[in-house]
Amino acid sequence: GADDPLKQAEQLAAQHHDAYLRAKAEADNVRKRAQVEVANAHKFAVENFTAELLAVKDRLEAAPVAENATVDSMKNGVELTLRQLKSVFEKFNVTEINPQGQKFDPHRHQAIGTVAADAEPNTVVQVLQKGYLLHDRVVRPALVMVAKSVESRA
Repeated sequence: GADDPLKQAEQLAAQHHDAYLRAKAEADNVRKRAQVEVANAHKFAVENFTAELLAVKDRLEAAPVAENATVDSMKNGVELTLRQLKSVFEKFNVTEINPQGQKFDPHRHQAIGTVAADAEPNTVVQVLQKGYLLHDRVVRPALVMVAKSVESRA
């Protein structure tokens, strides 16, 4: 009857199995929701970045068709647009790698060659192209020339 230990164990096992299935379903739902949220976060981050860049593009498109533009007004317009672009970069954590005079860092810099220079060996003596970081990830390393070590200056 009700005192049957086997029946009690079977009921307990059924309850535990049911609880397990509910917990598993809940965990699956949480995982799926998290995946969707991460995908949306990436998508909308790019969308926000794009929206900010459109204002920069608008300004660049307006420049060539401006009436009575002088070299000075064009130059000022370009400087203003560059400042606008820099502020978009700041907002989205895009930072410049401009390692002039710094020690060569293979994680952030790409050496195009070495050159005899009045600088410590392994120092960046010329930046041919700035690099960029997105947050802390290198998007593009800086292209640099590096001071030769003393031994190789023969």
